[in-house]
Amino acid sequence: MELNCSSPKTIPVVSTFTANGSDSSSTRKPISLWPGMYHSPVTNALWEARSKIFERLLDPPKDAPPQSELLTKTPSQSQTTIFYNFSSDYILREQYRDPWNEVRMGMLLEDLDALAGTISVKHCSDDDSTTRPLLLVTAAVDKIVLKKPISVDIDLKIVGSVIWVGRSSIEIQLDVIQSLKEESDVSHSVALTANFIFVARDSKTGKAAAVNRLSPETEREKFLFEEAEARSKLRKKKRVDRRKLENGEVNQLEPLLAEGRIFCDMPALADRDSILLRDTRLENALICQPQQRNIHGRIFGGFLMHRAFELAFSTAYVFAGLVPCFLEVDHVDFLRPVDVGDFLRLTSCVLYTKLENPDQPLINVEVVAHVTRPEIRSSEVSNTFYFTFSVRPEAKATKNGFKIRNVVPATEEEARHILERMDAEMPQQNQ
Repeated sequence: MELNCSSPKTIPVVSTFTANGSDSSSTRKPISLWPGMYHSPVTNALWEARSKIFERLLDPPKDAPPQSELLTKTPSQSQTTIFYNFSSDYILREQYRDPWNEVRMGMLLEDLDALAGTISVKHCSDDDSTTRPLLLVTAAVDKIVLKKPISVDIDLKIVGSVIWVGRSSIEIQLDVIQSLKEESDVSHSVALTANFIFVARDSKTGKAAAVNRLSPETEREKFLFEEAEARSKLRKKKRVDRRKLENGEVNQLEPLLAEGRIFCDMPALADRDSILLRDTRLENALICQPQQRNIHGRIFGGFLMHRAFELAFSTAYVFAGLVPCFLEVDHVDFLRPVDVGDFLRLTSCVLYTKLENPDQPLINVEVVAHVTRPEIRSSEVSNTFYFTFSVRPEAKATKNGFKIRNVVPATEEEARHILERMDAEMPQQNQ
């Protein structure tokens, strides 16, 4: 059967992607080497902006030597800003709008990861086309804190730069800025802050690779460097302390497990203001598609955060019975890469609640991503995500007798996990 696209009854389908700038598709690398087409407008714009730098990453010279000499760079050399023209671009507004006329947080998390990746590449580039580039991967999200709601009707910008480097690791801080006319203080314009940690690998051997040094110049840059250095030491200390936790754990486990045992053994007598952790669970599953890949051909970390956030939000919504309000990404671990074609299973639960402040009850949600391989009966954790939500005040006012329930563990393993997470969060909250 012959296909006739000129027939009036035939509607042709064309790609929505257009190449920006002077580069035409004929002069660019093959489309199979591009990142996926799923990503947000900002992610695509960043790709276009950095495509010159990334040509070597996509198709490095054969047998190219590694970078021979480390450079010293300043934070300003990696600083990058992206701008959302929400006030006049109605199409962009519609792409980012959530049901409450705020920016979709899942999409913003995706954009933050993409921008952090761009900044890490800028810092690690040696501007030498004869050496092989480093492979930079997201290792963790240390913290993302929402300071105020982000409107989708007001222009927005994200400013970021490298603030600290170790031997093979880099910390990037991003500030999401949205200014209201009545706000004269610049610090009041910061709506969200995020800290990403990237690690460098040799693109040929896969081993840890040294990164360019950082030389902070201004007082603020020096302050941010010292803060990040302290966080790095704290992370190492917590890894050691976690091994010592078991000795003092027993006394803390019993109170946590007491109510859970009543739920399991005498459910009719259980506290109606509590709920078992396992009864808060939700699950999602997907096959990772080529459109969701990054420039290295693996699944884009921002996409994983986007999907994890949507599941965490839904979990908090079902648990509270009211629309949740996002407060923080407490921590994200990227434990292993996720490849195109992987079967990814996301499971979530409310891990614990904090009810000391009745005006702002806190709901901590854990999302765990598993790469599952049915053919070989294998399932490995690829990512863990921790989010904190509260409840929107306007939603709470509409529901008489509103109350957040306590979450109780039914097993010692669940109780131990709750203690570990609460212990991990305490130093961050005291900063």
